Amino acid sequence: MESSLGFLLVLAIIILSAKAAGYVSLRLHQPAVLGELLMGLLLGPTLVDLFAREPFAHGHVQEATLDLAEMGVIFLMFMAGLETDIADMRHVGGTALLTGTLGVVVPLLLGAAVALAFGFSLASAIFVGLILTATSVSISAQTLMELGLLRSREGLTLLAAAVVDDILVILLLSGYVAVAGESSGGVKLSDLIVIAGRMAVYLVGALLIGSLLFTRLARRVSALPISEGLIALVIVVTLIYAWSAEAIGGMATITGSFLAGLLFAGTPLRQNIEKGIHMITYGLLVPIFFVSVGLRANGRALSGEYLLFTLAIVVMAVLGKMIGCGLGARLRGCPHREALRVGIGMVSRGEVGLIVASVGLSSGFIDEGTFAVMVIVILVTTLLTPVLLRSACRA
Repeated sequence: MESSLGFLLVLAIIILSAKAAGYVSLRLHQPAVLGELLMGLLLGPTLVDLFAREPFAHGHVQEATLDLAEMGVIFLMFMAGLETDIADMRHVGGTALLTGTLGVVVPLLLGAAVALAFGFSLASAIFVGLILTATSVSISAQTLMELGLLRSREGLTLLAAAVVDDILVILLLSGYVAVAGESSGGVKLSDLIVIAGRMAVYLVGALLIGSLLFTRLARRVSALPISEGLIALVIVVTLIYAWSAEAIGGMATITGSFLAGLLFAGTPLRQNIEKGIHMITYGLLVPIFFVSVGLRANGRALSGEYLLFTLAIVVMAVLGKMIGCGLGARLRGCPHREALRVGIGMVSRGEVGLIVASVGLSSGFIDEGTFAVMVIVILVTTLLTPVLLRSACRA
């Protein structure tokens, strides 16, 4: 009973502090996620160490909180899929495809190279590079909107390239976790074929089922005299897709939730779904997830060699996107200045970076010190992006 009371209180503290910090961050013209991450760092082992204090110092309290945070990841990726509108971006499709692809490849190689230079194992180094492949253009989109450039060619390229980037990162994450997690002794060709087959069967089956059934299911359930029946259906389907992605496809659970969102986005009830799920996701689950990232990061672990590593990774995080995405836009005919804006606009890591880093920590690919470094990288790139982008657009 005591641990249950502690759980209720810690949820109240986390949600209240997340929203308060997000509000302060917005007032300072920064994204809300930045304040939520910083609040998590303050409440975590870096300063307060909330879970080491009574009445929260029970394993159940921390485990239950982190379980809710995992739900936040799942529904955050569902919302990312639901808000993806590929049709509006088709006329910059070629540029976005090359930009998004190079924006994944270059940071992956640079991040892995730096990690190897600092003595990381190959598996951990590749995962560090994988974290750097993520991007979040919400901050860049807001900056371009303020400057009246969101519907310009570089604005549309940025938005479309971010979609390509997110899809590639999710698939790479799923594939890497499946392959690298098979055995420490290496993976045989037959194992790779089985893994690829499982992933292909899951993806084809999930897409086929969704495209054939989701619209009819959504219409029928919404017509039934059931309280919030449509939202209940969406939650159940999202959880099943997330579960089946790992259990059947050997992929990350977020792949399944992203697919569910993408498929529901094609239904005529998309706006109703978005309204209902948005409240649950951003009112309860996502604040817990963002604060929990800080709660799990120990800034005190950043000492000695980790400080040099942090500086090197921050530099690679910025240069990787600017070079990769900028080069992709340039090769597709964008003028130098537009290509530079696209590259800068893709620098911020945001939510997807946090998700990938969290998967790496829970899967054992990175330790707590490296995780703390990655959280700092995400914070720094979040702060730098609007400053650099405003300068590039006004030049």
